[in-house]
Amino acid sequence: MSLRRLVLWRHGETDFNAAGRMQGHLDSALTEVGWNQARFAAPALARFAPDLVIASDLRRATDTATVLTEAIGVPLRIDKRLRETHLGEWQGLTGAEVDVRAPGERERWRSDATWAPPGGESRVDVADRAQEVVADLLRGGEDHETVLLAAHGGLILALTARLIDLPVSHWPTLGGIANCHWVELGRRDDAWRLLAYNAGMTG
Repeated sequence: MSLRRLVLWRHGETDFNAAGRMQGHLDSALTEVGWNQARFAAPALARFAPDLVIASDLRRATDTATVLTEAIGVPLRIDKRLRETHLGEWQGLTGAEVDVRAPGERERWRSDATWAPPGGESRVDVADRAQEVVADLLRGGEDHETVLLAAHGGLILALTARLIDLPVSHWPTLGGIANCHWVELGRRDDAWRLLAYNAGMTG
């Protein structure tokens, strides 16, 4: 049995999300809302019947993943290649603070997937390392038909764009991923197809 489905799940709300701060590689914690979002989403994600969950080593993703793995009893693997985009000098700042320091650069970052914040990564850089995780799954010979990756909004957008072969110039057309929402990708004839984007539970 080979890998046929990927589910890319964004972590729940964090204290930085609630404060409007940019996280990147900073290790922010889930809020109580974030924990509840994960608990609420878990039954829907359980219906995908993942054989394995792989999470970013940043605790907001690992904690979110643990809610699901403990509920359904599947293995959890940690992989730092699933970390969020490194935002360099922007990490810890609000959007307004970045705009004061570097007018126009946040918009440039949103509209150009090859551009990186000072000291940080571009979305293309993030896709390169995240795609390695998927490549390892495809060539590793493990018996996993469905794998869930618990990660971050920027990484999920970049990895989705890469896997469906979206031209880099079109990556900015993909919208953001809400907290605890997910992307579903199916694999057929050696190609990935986008089945759902920014799906989630509300209530």
